[in-house]
Amino acid sequence: MKTIIVRLVYLVGLVVATYAVALAEEPTRGIVTDLTYIRPARLVDIGHGRQMDILCVGQGTPTVIFDAGLGDQIRAWATVQPQISRRTMACSYDRAGLGFSDPSARPGTSANAVDDLHSLLLAAAVKPPYVLVGHSLGGMYVRLYADQYPAEIAGMVLVDPVSEEQGRRYTALDLSTKTLNDQYVAWIHSECIPASAKGFDRSSEIYKRCVGGPDPHFSSEFNKALADNQSTAVHFQAVWSEWVHVFTTSSDQVRAARRTFGGMPLIVLSRAPFALQPNETQAMRDAKNRLWMELHDDLARLSTRGVNRVVEGAGHYIQFDRPEAVVGAVFEVLRETQTPLLSSQLPQPHTFGRQSAPQQRRSSGSG
Repeated sequence: MKTIIVRLVYLVGLVVATYAVALAEEPTRGIVTDLTYIRPARLVDIGHGRQMDILCVGQGTPTVIFDAGLGDQIRAWATVQPQISRRTMACSYDRAGLGFSDPSARPGTSANAVDDLHSLLLAAAVKPPYVLVGHSLGGMYVRLYADQYPAEIAGMVLVDPVSEEQGRRYTALDLSTKTLNDQYVAWIHSECIPASAKGFDRSSEIYKRCVGGPDPHFSSEFNKALADNQSTAVHFQAVWSEWVHVFTTSSDQVRAARRTFGGMPLIVLSRAPFALQPNETQAMRDAKNRLWMELHDDLARLSTRGVNRVVEGAGHYIQFDRPEAVVGAVFEVLRETQTPLLSSQLPQPHTFGRQSAPQQRRSSGSG
């Protein structure tokens, strides 16, 4: 056993916590060693004096576009993008101020993220149609992209996505979730941004709390490069800007633009239910887990072919815990969008856990 500092992204409770836990040693297989995912890939000028980083590998169409979760970057897709690229072109990218993309003077809202992505794809000559794959907050961003540019989208996979109703619904269920979320956002602004601007002492407690420790899914060399990249004031400013807007402006923008997707292939992947957390009752935990599924069922109903699947044994980062589930879902969507010749080359679909409400589909309206 080894004890490391890890950062838990606990979006169900609208909280991110940094703490020490004991983890079993990970087997060497499955550990990401490819430093491509923590180095600048292709820096593309999108105008206004800004460059954004994009990593495209493989050939084929539709192109799969990966969008990471809140404050995350290209490395979030290191466990799945290589496999997808064997079948078609697959692109991941860093949002403004994250990874190796230049920061933006604009706030980190859904609308600005979508505008940046559209500019990046145009400037990089990555042509539609696209299959959009979004994790967590990236799931909300890719939905807004599809709302604004529906003719460009062939299909979608949402990996434990954030919903625009999440902030409202969880606050109504348990007011403490908003309080803790607000406290965390304020802490990033008052502690992590100033400390990173001055330069962290890597032996300090504030460094451990803000940056966290090594991720067992990555090699030691990868983790060192990741820590270097995520120790800057630019990084924390971008993280803070996404956090401060996620359940307000960003959610409002997605709610206002929300449309249905007709018969577009859509798969929602949901993590397994969270276990009982400190300072909550089992009844509250059960209610939060039910709400998480309700929100994801609602997203699946945006398409008449939408489905929400629970991926057993997976936490919020399904692409790390069960990468084959994400790869399988993307292949399934590709199969439904590609030409018959290409479809025949793709693996057959798999079910990775419980499938929620497969016959109930939303045909119009929003919720």
